[in-house]
Amino acid sequence: MNDLCLVVQSKISEQIERAIHLAGLVPPERLHWKPDIEGAWPVAIVLGHILDCAAGLCAALAAAEPERLAHFAAMRDLAVNHACTPEEAIERLAIYRARIDEAFALLNDAALAKPIVTVFVAGGEPLLTLLLGNLEHLINHKHQLFTYLKQMGVNVGTADLYRFR
Repeated sequence: MNDLCLVVQSKISEQIERAIHLAGLVPPERLHWKPDIEGAWPVAIVLGHILDCAAGLCAALAAAEPERLAHFAAMRDLAVNHACTPEEAIERLAIYRARIDEAFALLNDAALAKPIVTVFVAGGEPLLTLLLGNLEHLINHKHQLFTYLKQMGVNVGTADLYRFR
């Protein structure tokens, strides 16, 4: 693995770790809580959607190494975008993080520029662009969970969102 791959992998891992941390702070009796906003999702659905965000990272990586990561296809059978418990979210996010680490072990910095065909861009987009888009998606919903926790009265702060260096 090269330096850029290491940096990208580290940031993805950090964000998944923080999502796991926040999921562990959800009071079990508040899984169906949602803010008083039209169309807002309950906490359990946010947790399930965070799984979808992490699965998107795995899908992009699998597309970059389809032969060596063919076994990632089995993850498509795992439920995402569903009401899930904090325990399920924590367990599954750890699995996704391990698969992401496995994939990055196969990559070098040049692979991040490799175009990956998507349903949106037939000519392909660089792997790094896909990873950053999926990471942004994960970070946005991690922050949504953080905001929900804050609104529920859970004592959370900046250190729950970020790893300080």
